[in-house]
Amino acid sequence: MATKPFQIAAIQLTSSDDVEANLSVAARWVRRAAGRGARLIALPENFAYLRTEGDRVDFRTDLDGDVVARMAAEARDARVYLLLGSIPERIPRSRRVHNTSVLLGPDGKRLAVYRKMHLFDIDIAGGVTLFESKTVKPGDRPVVATTPLGKFGLSICYDLRFPELYRRLALDGAQILFVPAAFTAFTGPHHWLPLLRARAIENQCWVVAPAQVGRHNEDRSSHGETAVIDPWGRVVARKTKGCGLVTAEIDLGQVERVRRGLPCLKHTRRSLI
Repeated sequence: MATKPFQIAAIQLTSSDDVEANLSVAARWVRRAAGRGARLIALPENFAYLRTEGDRVDFRTDLDGDVVARMAAEARDARVYLLLGSIPERIPRSRRVHNTSVLLGPDGKRLAVYRKMHLFDIDIAGGVTLFESKTVKPGDRPVVATTPLGKFGLSICYDLRFPELYRRLALDGAQILFVPAAFTAFTGPHHWLPLLRARAIENQCWVVAPAQVGRHNEDRSSHGETAVIDPWGRVVARKTKGCGLVTAEIDLGQVERVRRGLPCLKHTRRSLI
């Protein structure tokens, strides 16, 4: 595990249904983040393909497909850990896909795969209507990835509203919680940052949340506000508008210090989870 602080970068994008354009933009920002000294870089949900809500999923890929292979090459070239926020993972003999996050190592190899467990099925009067479950099949297990940099708890977007998932990740050893997202422009201004801070505070973890931002098409917009939050709940980096990236220094010693002084995880009644 890393004993010294290291640089992390979280990338904010406005993806569309143009896969090639999305990948080119993502690769460019990954290179910029690496050039700024980031050892760990995180991309948002749907970074490679973001469709119009209600449309069928016209693009799907495999874990050993072109999208992961192309980004693995970027990770190898830059010698960085790279979190692919999510891709539409093909499911054999199914019309649905998994919404899948993939963690790559500096050698380009897959270190962890997480399939989004909570699907965004909502219908807010006068607000937003989305039914992710029509095209996406949920995953069935939480994932904590152990790396030389630390232990990473993986999640995706709507998962953020389910604190029991993050408590499980923290109890399983997570020190950094990743929340790649395409949070809606309707709910984001009110819920996004408060929920991120709550997950950091209650689990005494770093939270890294790369986000989609702006208008993707006529029917869909994302809130943005990519953020990095420390284990005390302080927002140490944030980008509110436009594509780009934020960087922050991650000190995992801070996780240990906060947990030692305020031992909430030790006081957890596991029977309630």
